[in-house]
Amino acid sequence: MEVSCFSQNFLLVTLLLAIAVSLVESQGTRVGFYSTSCPRVESIVRSTVQSHFGSDPTIAPGLLRMHFHDCFVHGCDASILIDGPGTEKTAPPNLLLRGYEVIDDAKTQLEAACPGVVSCADILALAARDSVVLTSGASWAVPTGRRDGTVSQASDAANLPGFRDSVDVQKQKFAAKGLNTQDLVTLVGGHTIGTTACQFFRYRLYNFTTTGNGADPSITAAFVSQLQALCPQNGDGSRRIGLDTGSVNRFDNSFFANLRDGKGILESDQRLWTDASTKTFVQRFLGIRGLLGLTFNIEFGRSMVKMSNIEAKTGTVGEIRKVCSKVN
Repeated sequence: MEVSCFSQNFLLVTLLLAIAVSLVESQGTRVGFYSTSCPRVESIVRSTVQSHFGSDPTIAPGLLRMHFHDCFVHGCDASILIDGPGTEKTAPPNLLLRGYEVIDDAKTQLEAACPGVVSCADILALAARDSVVLTSGASWAVPTGRRDGTVSQASDAANLPGFRDSVDVQKQKFAAKGLNTQDLVTLVGGHTIGTTACQFFRYRLYNFTTTGNGADPSITAAFVSQLQALCPQNGDGSRRIGLDTGSVNRFDNSFFANLRDGKGILESDQRLWTDASTKTFVQRFLGIRGLLGLTFNIEFGRSMVKMSNIEAKTGTVGEIRKVCSKVN
């Protein structure tokens, strides 16, 4: 009788543990979350991104940056997509974000195929991955199952990483989201595609110092002349310049070679080479002899998955928006 009771109790405990694990898994993100409820979700998002990319390749870095900006405010919950006065998209760091029409297009198609099933947050996470692949980067499995947030305030975007941030400030901002120094260097490496405006780095070219040519000494002299020709002191501040000189449309590790060579465009980027704590990771991506090498394409996917799970809303938290720009 005692053996029988023990067996029953053991089975009961085992069953309860299994249920608990199942509940945890069901409330988190996982690869293939929509395999039954919307099996075509990834192919629909991929074909949508591909279609827009075909007519405008700059959409790829736009979507990647949008996902990054979304994840750093309230987690990856598509709060960046919400329209209205005082929302995140109206905050200064987000004013030049682009690619909203791609997400809206994919959402329209998914609502027709699987009404009320796929979140805008997941669409953005998948679109960011597809953007990397379209620019010759490696793919990775994207966990899905996020739900959309209902709060979007411009003031909450104040802690986004900025182009003047020191490495210590960058590390603090990433650490606050559970991301380490390697994740920082890896994710900033996303600047291997895309452009920035002269207004965000021109100050480095003129009157930055009172000696020499007046430029930021971390920029190699020959490159200063090139940048001054592209961004005259009183010229058009909105002119776009590639963040990865010589490889602006290709997802590769040449961005890190440019940092090594004093050709980082943004001050915050170049500092990854001049600060010892981040320089090591840049060197590892470049395969510097004597250091354990890192493969950028592989590490980027890993850090993106880690970032995409920041404060993810799952289970019954949040909602599935019908239209990505409006809370239900």
